[in-house]
Amino acid sequence: MGDKYKLPEIHPEFRLNKKAFTPAELRQAAYSMIKEGEPYEESIGSFLLDWLKPSVYIESHTSGSTGPPKKIKLRKEHLVNSAEASAKFFELESGITALMCLPADYISGKMMLVRAMVLGWKLDAVPPSSNPLDQVYKVYDFSAMTPFQLDNSIARLHLVKKLIIGGGSVSPKIRKLVRDHDTKIYETYGMTETCSHIAAKRINPKKKKKQLRPFKLMPNVTISQDDRDCLIIKAPNIADGEIVTNDVVEIVTYKKFHWKGRYDNVINSGGVKLYPEEIEKKLNKILDHRFFISSMPDDSLGEKLVLFVEDDFSEETLEQLKSKISNLETLGKYEKPKKIYLVEKFEETPNGKIHRENTFKSRLS
Repeated sequence: MGDKYKLPEIHPEFRLNKKAFTPAELRQAAYSMIKEGEPYEESIGSFLLDWLKPSVYIESHTSGSTGPPKKIKLRKEHLVNSAEASAKFFELESGITALMCLPADYISGKMMLVRAMVLGWKLDAVPPSSNPLDQVYKVYDFSAMTPFQLDNSIARLHLVKKLIIGGGSVSPKIRKLVRDHDTKIYETYGMTETCSHIAAKRINPKKKKKQLRPFKLMPNVTISQDDRDCLIIKAPNIADGEIVTNDVVEIVTYKKFHWKGRYDNVINSGGVKLYPEEIEKKLNKILDHRFFISSMPDDSLGEKLVLFVEDDFSEETLEQLKSKISNLETLGKYEKPKKIYLVEKFEETPNGKIHRENTFKSRLS
């Protein structure tokens, strides 16, 4: 392929904040965003300039939620293929309106721009915030958010017809809140290395099921497992070579899987393997504040289960938490935390996810 990639032409229906652009005009607009725009516009401008260069790759940062953030190279061709696969999977046509409320520093925001340019969307970009729909007064066909943004947008969800959620799992509490909304909401699975999502599942289907739906793969993606039961992804259209993840899964069919948790988060307590993410799903039903499960060394168990909750410390709060957890019938004998820590403010990654490791260290140091 060499060191150059011929980009597809910008779709004639593409609009950014209501304006149409030739490549030269888009380049000039990107310079203006960098020079005169707000921080979120600067990152949009920087990405657009990189996109318009005659190079094979763009650079992107991983989120940093499962390890130190790192810079990786992605083929522009793969980003285009990802955009086209999403359009097919979610039935997204040219000419639709879309809202961009995620930062262009990360793959989620970059891909909103790529989809708009390649597929011909009318894209409006707003400052990324925890309440992205608060300043929106029109209906959009499509948008993408984090679970935290979704949680803060329930009252105004009627402004988005189709919504994808990434950057973390959707809690049972949020699922319950959105189950009767007309907006079609999909939880996605993916990572920077796969140019955004490679699988998705509807979280508020018309046909209600008691069991959680599995993730369904995008076109041209195949999966398998290694000896740890971790997911292996093969998707030649969007990634070079196989991607071996640290995500423990249960494969249902060749096209569907359930996500169980991170292999590096597995806690071995007295010989019993405990998945923090599965325990957190159960605790979500009774806890209103942000929280996460972790572990500490223990002389008799090897590792003991501990719970961190983002809340002001008081003996009363602690006792209430212990009582709620003790009465939660879905929680198994070994899944009940041996110790609870109340933390006034969790440490966060640059894009707003809980930084478990840093929070753990700062609380116990």
